[in-house]
Parts: sequence; structure tokens; C-alpha cells
Amino acid sequence: MPVCWLFSEEGLHKPIHLPHWHASYWVEDQKQQLKTKNVLVSKLLHIVNDLYPYTIQFKEDLIGEQRGVKRPREHISVDKEVSGQDTRPLTTKNNEKEKSVVPDTQTSKSDGSSGHWNQGLKVSMQDPKMQVYKDETVVVIKDKYPKARYHWLVLPWQSIPNLKALRKEHCDLVRHMDEVGKQMVCQCPDTDSLRFRMGYHAIPSMSHVHLHVISQDFDSPCLKNKKHWNSFTTDYFIESRDVLHMLESDGRVCVKDNTSELLKLPLRCHICHKEVSTIPALKEHLKSHF
Repeated sequence: MPVCWLFSEEGLHKPIHLPHWHASYWVEDQKQQLKTKNVLVSKLLHIVNDLYPYTIQFKEDLIGEQRGVKRPREHISVDKEVSGQDTRPLTTKNNEKEKSVVPDTQTSKSDGSSGHWNQGLKVSMQDPKMQVYKDETVVVIKDKYPKARYHWLVLPWQSIPNLKALRKEHCDLVRHMDEVGKQMVCQCPDTDSLRFRMGYHAIPSMSHVHLHVISQDFDSPCLKNKKHWNSFTTDYFIESRDVLHMLESDGRVCVKDNTSELLKLPLRCHICHKEVSTIPALKEHLKSHF
């Protein structure tokens, strides 16, 4: 049976045996000695032969041919259920410090988990419990942490990371997102008594472009700090119609420099513009308007 071996193209060491179905990768320490590290089975590893001076080769057992070649200690076994997973080793350049292996950030279809917290929208948009409307182009979900009585997100099925990735060819998509947002407002039971705004955060914290449709009462326990407030009541919140206009005229969305500084502005009522000192004081003041 062919055996998997790690070869140094520069002859720095003898061939190293890589056990079948064992997830591991090899790194060089500062003394140029190879050390083995265990890796979680869920991580997909690659070897880049064009960049690193190592190759993977399958040959007949070299024990008889290469005297003195020691087999490394067996690593943690891979579960049989995932034994078909690609677990090829990752190697690093000579004299390079150990680097961590970054897992794929794509949403897992099997468990619904996300590679990172900012990928959460990709999970929520697939959750039927979160969906309130969907068609072939977009899906509408309830914001997991609503900042008002009514707070929805309109997301395209197409994978678009953020506003900066939008181009002129996305005009029809953005226009449709705007139309769906307006439909949500029209169907709201309190549409006659509440005002709504639709727009995008200039610098969103969550990956995957999304349109906020939010009532202007801001009556929610999830609205907790100045950043929350200013992200919806300053120019940090870009109106949907303005985004569409920029795409139609410039082919891209322009975000002004130092936009993040808007989150640090003093708290100010979005209706009468009175300045208040704290979020509790602001919420108490808002009661006079609703």
C-alpha cells in the first residue's frame, strides 16, 4: 500500500511519514526543526507546493529504502464518520514562525454554525423561524437584536459582503430590496402611527449587505449605548434612495472619511434635536414624542 511522505525539496531532513486519516500539519521552529501539531478535524488544510519547499508524495513504504527514517508518533485519530474529509497537511516557509490555521468562514450547512460572529446573518437568513418574507432574489428577516418596535433586514440571496462591493450592475437588486422594504412598512399594523426609515450602515459590523427597515420609535431594550443610537440617527445611516442614486450615477457607494467618528457624537433626539446625557435619559425623553 502506498505511504504518504513529506519531502523537503532542500534536503533539510529525511522524508517524514504522514499517517493516513490523521489530521496534522508541520511547522518549523526557529531552530529549523520540524515539529508536529494536532489540528481540529473540521479544518480544511492545504499544501502550496509553488510557495513552500515541501512536497507530498505517495510511495511504497520507504522504511526498507531509507534506513534510519523514524515514523512520527501517531496523532489523534480522525472520526470514521468524517474520514473522507480532505486533511492534507499545511507547511510553512523555512525560518518562518508558526502560523495558526484559519478555518473556512463559510456557513456550515450541516450544523448551521458560523465561522465568525460577523457571519451570523448568513445563518439567520437561512433560518425559517427568522424569515418573514422571501422571493427568488431577497429574504427578509427579523433583526436578532431589534433597536425599535419594528426592525427588519432585507438581504439578497446573492453573496455581497458590504456596500463597497456594490456596483452599477446591482442597481436592479438594490431597487428591489427597497421595494420589498416598502412592502414591509405597508403591511405593518402600526404603519399609520409610526414613521419608518430604510437604509444601510456606512460601515456595517455584519458581513453580507443588508437593508435596515426600522421604525423611528426606538423603543427596544436592545438599544443600549451611544453607538447603537448614532448608527441610526446620524449620517452613518445612509438612506436607501441615496445608495441607489450613488450606484446609478457613480457606479459605487461612496463612504466619507472619518464616518466612524459619527458614532462618538453626543446623544441627541432625532425628532426635536435636544441633547441628552445618557441612554436612559434619552429613552425617557422619547416617551414625550410617542
